[in-house]
Amino acid sequence: QVQVVESGGGLVQPGGSLRLSCAASGSIISPYYVGWVRQAPGKQRELVASITSADITYYADFVKGRFTISRENAKNTAYLQMNSLAPDDTAVYYCNVQSPGGGAWGQGIQVTVSS
Repeated sequence: QVQVVESGGGLVQPGGSLRLSCAASGSIISPYYVGWVRQAPGKQRELVASITSADITYYADFVKGRFTISRENAKNTAYLQMNSLAPDDTAVYYCNVQSPGGGAWGQGIQVTVSS
């Protein structure tokens, strides 16, 4: 089985930055796919960014130029660097990992952008 734990969320002022981490363990086989998904209150879950096992990245239009997804294979950890945060970025962020050894979702981590 694969386990995923997110960290790095919290409260930040508009214009600020946060870096989310997604640590995978268990039967994870690197390199692997990582997707960051978010869900704001009353809204549907939406894909924010992803990176494939071949390091091909995808960004939703609403985060392009502000967010960067990356991965450290040696640490089985992925990151989502979030800059120029706005109140609309407030949501619970989830990490999804898919590898030949299995896949999993993290428990979600709150990101709140507010002054």
